[in-house]
This record gives sequence, structure tokens and C-alpha cells, in this order.
Amino acid sequence: MTGAMYAAIAGLRTHMQNLNVIGNNVANVNTYGYKSTRSVFKTSLYTTLSGGSDGTTVTSGVNPSQIGYGATMGSVGIDMSTGNYAVTGRPMDWMLDGDGFFIMQDKTVAEQFDGTGNDQTVLNGMYLTRVGNFEFGPDGYLGKDDDGNCVYGFQVIGKDKTTGDPIYSDQLVPIRLPCVQTDDDGKVTIVYPSAAGQTGGNGGAQTGGGHIEDPTDGGTPPKVLPRAEFMGITIDKVTGIITGTSKDTGELVTIGVLAVGQVKNPNGVTNLGDNYYQAGEGSGGLSVSMLGGAAQTIWANGADSDTAVYMNQSLKGTGNGNGADDTLPDCCRLRSAGKTRVLSSGLEMSKTDLAQEISQMILTQRGYQANTRIITVTDSMLEELVNMKR
Repeated sequence: MTGAMYAAIAGLRTHMQNLNVIGNNVANVNTYGYKSTRSVFKTSLYTTLSGGSDGTTVTSGVNPSQIGYGATMGSVGIDMSTGNYAVTGRPMDWMLDGDGFFIMQDKTVAEQFDGTGNDQTVLNGMYLTRVGNFEFGPDGYLGKDDDGNCVYGFQVIGKDKTTGDPIYSDQLVPIRLPCVQTDDDGKVTIVYPSAAGQTGGNGGAQTGGGHIEDPTDGGTPPKVLPRAEFMGITIDKVTGIITGTSKDTGELVTIGVLAVGQVKNPNGVTNLGDNYYQAGEGSGGLSVSMLGGAAQTIWANGADSDTAVYMNQSLKGTGNGNGADDTLPDCCRLRSAGKTRVLSSGLEMSKTDLAQEISQMILTQRGYQANTRIITVTDSMLEELVNMKR
């Protein structure tokens, strides 16, 4: 009888844990980007009363006799499939329609990339989110409107003098607005971030070394130029290229391109809270991808069917404009985000299915209630056993 009580106690504990999972799902029914979780029970320890037999030439086979001791929580899984699109009407609200995450961290993480195998460790430490409530802050960096983390991608560092096409750096950095400079004649020009020692061709991967630096006016001591102001900032839903119209010059300026983080096992990411995840153990590690084949487009001299486009080549001093450096680690390879696209003016809705959660809540309540009855009946039987002597 005590075995029945222990089994019931284990059942109570497990159903209470399940109720915690359900309660968290219900609490986040209106949380943008929330991914619902589910618990899976498993049977607990079994005691074998008698073993089984395959039978002999004389007797038939015998099945084993076992008694179980309740249930335990086997796992709590997460559903990382894409939720529905919720219109917000805010142009800087972005949703990833498909697999992948926005890559975020503070400004200093970009300085840790060096074009070596160490980059994988740095990537795995990046924050991942599905909630794209972004804005360009007063410092010109693209980030969330409720914390200090920045959105990572690839920055435009100039224009090709012949074609006027944007020249992109190969360095994964926080996306920020270019600066503006007014000369002595009153002419206003857009001044892009640069990387020390970098040179570039028509959209080719950059060569040289050094992290991207904000421009100065060249004075002594250097004076940081003010950020340019933009209106009508948009993101291309297919390529993730961010553009805006300069208030200072009236020209359409390409600011940068969004990077998308992907892992081999999306359901294996670690939930950090605050709508953030991390590519911990079980996820397969974080890799960087781009939407709509943008890597092959913006590094026009790069990948064909036999070569790959790499990021952070310039940090290693091996960039050659065609992405064919085989000495770079695999973590530096830019991948395709497949059919994933980015939708603006909206966010991803919660994946909580309220009808399903309420049904699970009822089942959990009844399961808990039944386990309490086992304890009550067991206690009553023990009481009768004690009273036999009277």
C-alpha cells in the first residue's frame, strides 16, 4: 500500500510541474514571439515481482510481472515553428517569416571576431530573438526599443565610384546609420563607416584588417561626425537590405543588410528569458545566413556553385573578393536563409493555443485529483489495518 502512496505522490508532483508549463503558456498568450512549450511524462521506477520466460519444451512462456512507482517529468520541449503575423502599423517592427533569428548583442562583441575558429564560440554567445521591435536609437545603432542590445548585420562602407553600387564590409557588426559631413562650401555628404586598411571593388568582399570604425573629420584630435538623419527607413523583405531617404541630402541611402542566425536544431536553443535564446548545447551551434541569396548579390565577385562567401575575411587579412579562402573556418561561411523572409509593420504572435491549453489544464486537474484520491484511499486502508487489533 505504501507503494501506491509513493506512486500517487510522484503523480502529484509531476502534474504540478505540468501545470507550471501550462500556466506559463497561458500567461504568455499575448507575448509577441513567444514559443509554447509542452511537457512529456515518463514512467518511473519499476519493481519486478517475477521474471519472464520464453518457454521450454514442456511449459509455455511466462510474461514478467512488474509494478510501477508513478510518473516523472520526461522533458519540456519547445515549439519553434513560425507564429502568425500581427499587424502593428509600425514600419520598424519586423517579423521573420520562416526559420531563423535576429542576431543581437552589445556593441563590443564585434571586436571579438577574428576570422578563426574562435568565431564559433563568439557566435554561440550571441542573443537570438524572434521579436523585431526595433528602432535606430539616438546613437544611430539599430536595436530593440526596450533594451540596450544591437541588431547585427553587414554595414555599407561606401559606394563604387564607377557604378554607384553600395560596397559592403564582410565583418559582422552592429547595424548603424552613416554620418553626415558639411564642408566649408556648405555641401552636405553622407560619410560611411570604414575599416582600417580596407579597400573594395564593385560589391566584392573587402580586404585588409581592423574592425569597422565610425568616420571622423580628420582633425586633431579626431572629431566624430554627427549621425545622418533618415526618413522612410525600409527593409527589403526578400534580401533584408535596409535603406532610407536622407533628410540632409534627399538621396536614397543603403544602410546595411540584416544577418539571420540559424541553428541545426531550433528546438534545442536555450531560453534566456526576455524573448532571447542562445545556441547552447543541443542546438548544433549558431551560423550566420542572409535572406534571398543576398550574400551572392552584395559580394558580386563571390560565390558560384563551387565557392562559398565568407564573413570576417578582412580580419584575417585573407579577403580576396571572391570568397574562396579555404583557410577560413566553417563558422565564417555565410549560408542561405532558404525561403525565410522579413515582414515589416508587424510582429510574430504568440504560439500559445488557448483552447488546447485549457483542455490540457482540465486533464491535468483531473489527473491531480485522481492521484489525491489514491492517497486518501491508501490512508483509509492503512487506518483499517491499524484498527484491526482493536
